[in-house]
Amino acid sequence: MAAEIHNVDDILEAHIPAEELAEVKRILYGSPCGEIEVVDAAAQLSADNDFEIKAYQYNAKPESTRPPRIVRIGLIQNTIAAETTEPIEVQRDAIFAKIAPIIDAAGEMGVNVLCLQEAWPMPFAFCTREKHPWCEFAEDVKTGPSTRFLAAFAKKYDMVIVSPILERDEVHLETIWNTAVVIDHRGEVLGRHRKNHIPRVGDFNESTYYMEPKPLRHEVFETKYGRIGINICYGRHFPLNWQGLALNGAEIVFNPSATVGALSEPMWAIEARNAAIANNYFVGAINRVGTETFPNEFSSGNGKPAHKDFGHFYGSSYIAAPNASRTPGLSRTRDGLLVTEVDLNLSRQVRDLWCLNMTARLDEYGEKISAAASDEFTPERIGK
Repeated sequence: MAAEIHNVDDILEAHIPAEELAEVKRILYGSPCGEIEVVDAAAQLSADNDFEIKAYQYNAKPESTRPPRIVRIGLIQNTIAAETTEPIEVQRDAIFAKIAPIIDAAGEMGVNVLCLQEAWPMPFAFCTREKHPWCEFAEDVKTGPSTRFLAAFAKKYDMVIVSPILERDEVHLETIWNTAVVIDHRGEVLGRHRKNHIPRVGDFNESTYYMEPKPLRHEVFETKYGRIGINICYGRHFPLNWQGLALNGAEIVFNPSATVGALSEPMWAIEARNAAIANNYFVGAINRVGTETFPNEFSSGNGKPAHKDFGHFYGSSYIAAPNASRTPGLSRTRDGLLVTEVDLNLSRQVRDLWCLNMTARLDEYGEKISAAASDEFTPERIGK
């Protein structure tokens, strides 16, 4: 098997003449974003701990009635750090040790809001359908080890952190959920969001472990740095899931994910941008990276031979802006930190330009969707 491509941008830069490259990137990525200098302390952490840092900037037009609303967004993608045969605490602590210097680098870069990948403190073991030992990674939202670990960083750096975990609900009979915990800048738990849509495709056997919450929730969290929403992984395939967060006033939406190249990579560069455009907010798309191998073979009823790994998680985390532009992505093969400074005023400026909200006709679409959900629904079809 050929080695994984490190980064599509590297290939473009290596093979497209410089005089044409800017135009190619404009077509692919939209309005160019500026680059931010990586400070020496962050660069040193990157070199010492072998992770990538990229830093970009999106500006808005100056306004006479509103000051700029500058926020630095950080995204972290990472491989696991210990063999999946090691004890649970060894695996988790190894990931903590790997993540700590990346968060320190985010702090040195002045990141205000940071999001990690889906189920970041563990391997993405839901392909196996095995309950033991993987359910041992599940933890309480407020008192679990990952919340305690991240709370110290949040308080130290005055940073809001979104922490996607496997939750064990201690109040309700220890039920397991796929959850993102929001830790505010004081190191306190502001709330949680549970994954709205659970995949049943390929090796994504997640409904063996947890289900969708009822009713659907589209919580928007009021933080020191703006209103943030969360759309976990598979939920990105549902436009109404994104729209639910927009209706509640989200300004930044994170899509922490764990997805593999053979299944979803052609969709990856499109969906977060579509959501940012349609809903007039910034989107942080985060994907884990690397290939995770498990002790026992598994299959998923799709005709493929039994295997021990999910496939390659291709990273490529990026930020999409409401003006249809996006940053270059992080590596497909390396741990990384993406920092993007944005002016939240850009969202209203784009909204005023395109009038997408004004012309949305929510009342009529709402009636059509309600009708389609009814047992009495009759499709509108015209033909001879």
